[in-house]
Amino acid sequence: MTIAQQERTAIAPHGFDVEVTSGLERFSAQHGELTLTSVFQPIFSLSHMRAVGYEGLLRAHDALDRPVSPLDVFGEAARLGDVLQVDRLAQTLHLENFKVLGAEREWLFLNVHPGALTDPYLAAALLANLKRLDLSPRRIVLEVLEQGAEDLERLVDAVRQFRERGFLIALDDFGAGHSNVERIWQLNPDIVKLDRIMLSHAAHRADMATILPGLVALLHEAGKLVLIEGVETEHEAQMALGCDADFVQGFFFGRPNPGAADAAHATTCISEVTDRYRDQSEARERRNGSRLTPYLRAFERAAERLAAGEPLEEVCWNFLALDHAARCFLLDAKGKQAGRNVVLRADRAAHETRFLPLADAQGANWLRRPYFRAAINAPERVHVTRPYLSINEALPCVTLSVATRVGEQTCVLCGDIDWVEE
Repeated sequence: MTIAQQERTAIAPHGFDVEVTSGLERFSAQHGELTLTSVFQPIFSLSHMRAVGYEGLLRAHDALDRPVSPLDVFGEAARLGDVLQVDRLAQTLHLENFKVLGAEREWLFLNVHPGALTDPYLAAALLANLKRLDLSPRRIVLEVLEQGAEDLERLVDAVRQFRERGFLIALDDFGAGHSNVERIWQLNPDIVKLDRIMLSHAAHRADMATILPGLVALLHEAGKLVLIEGVETEHEAQMALGCDADFVQGFFFGRPNPGAADAAHATTCISEVTDRYRDQSEARERRNGSRLTPYLRAFERAAERLAAGEPLEEVCWNFLALDHAARCFLLDAKGKQAGRNVVLRADRAAHETRFLPLADAQGANWLRRPYFRAAINAPERVHVTRPYLSINEALPCVTLSVATRVGEQTCVLCGDIDWVEE
């Protein structure tokens, strides 16, 4: 052991050892017959294209050097009523190993049991460790583990106090178990980590793939940064980019490791995925543009005929004859619908009977809809919405709209298109 390693061992907490593997110092500790140590999984910012943090993860081996699952370690600790002591031991290990990791500006994401936050002694021990290691609380993201807190009010108060000291707070495993929207309002985290199960569902189900970007947008509107964990494939990485997540974590970008992330590899990986995402997005936009072209031509012609004085029921037939055209309708300058929806096909009318209470839209007010506001703000040109859920049948649709003069009145002609991503 070198003099420097002897000095590190001398100042290490009682019961900790310093081992050197491939030139890298690493602290370990004994817990019964188990040897515990840390690895760190990098957390990347997709925009910065580099690691901005590391999550400390426990690794355990038995007396025969066989790996033991961390779940088993904590499960046995819970059975023996020792979970808070093991949680504290893991925190201390991660802090010691993070200090020798060499990270100068990145965060350490530290999993903490709610009881470790509400217990004054354990909270004081965490602060003492940071002071001893000369680590600012601003470098630490406390991940509140997904489980019910026996005293939620105490947890909320403890989280507030830690935040006032400079810590960041992350809500872990959002979308699973107790981590739901209510917990966001209760704990007011800085970062929300989406549980891997949500990404896995989105990768295999079209409806979930549509929901994920909206969920990220909702969290952003609530003032929370979003981290998607468990990214393991190129497809999942593309989904994380597509839903505008702030941070990613997972095997695709970087595996847990005793050392720091390979910065050059990370930049190359994220850059290549971003380039492919851009190419795929541009190709999809071109396909959608081609797909919309016949609808736009028919709709523009319908608007011209409407402005020339022909009745709505006559001008829309060419548009409605296209395969996925759903309906046409006319709004006045205040967004109020004049007349009923114009529907061409009998199968469309039969399908709409499932939503019969919504079928008669005469007199409805669509003032809030983006297609109305866009048309009024820029008249005499056709506007195309992003896909959204139509109230008529609870199906995705795209709406074309144009504000034009019909006699002495300004009207907005609208046409809906069923929109299933191809």
